[in-house]
Formats: sequence, C-alpha cells, structure tokens
Amino acid sequence: MNRPEEREPVLFHTQGRAARITLNRPRALNALTHTMVRRIDEALTAWERDPAVETVVITGAGERGLCAGGDIRAIHD
Repeated sequence: MNRPEEREPVLFHTQGRAARITLNRPRALNALTHTMVRRIDEALTAWERDPAVETVVITGAGERGLCAGGDIRAIHD
C-alpha cells in the first residue's frame, strides 16, 4: 500500500521560517493539474499572511525535473 505522501500530488511543509512546496508526481514529471494549482494558491495565500513564513521553496519529486508544466492529459480528460 502507498504511503500518504506518495498519493498526494503536492506536499506542504514548514520548517523554521521556510515553507516548502513539493510537486509530487514524478512519473508525470510533476506536471500540474488544476487541483494542484488551486492547492498551491491556497497555501501561498495563507503563507503570505503568516509572519512566521519568510521564504517559500518549491521542489519537485524525482530526479528528472522540477515541473513539465500543465498536465495536458489531465486537461483533455
């Protein structure tokens, strides 16, 4: 069975004054879906108002790239 972090397409984490967004779809080169964009927007909006967050780091899971852009297959489906 997959761990929860393997099922979530976007992971959010804060440590100290840094917030981290991890795009978590390595098999799809972390291509963004509409749902992922909405979740990222919600997190960034919340962190913008949070004085404890000073910086945001965006990373991509896997070793092939940060993000392939929009997920054309998801848009088509």
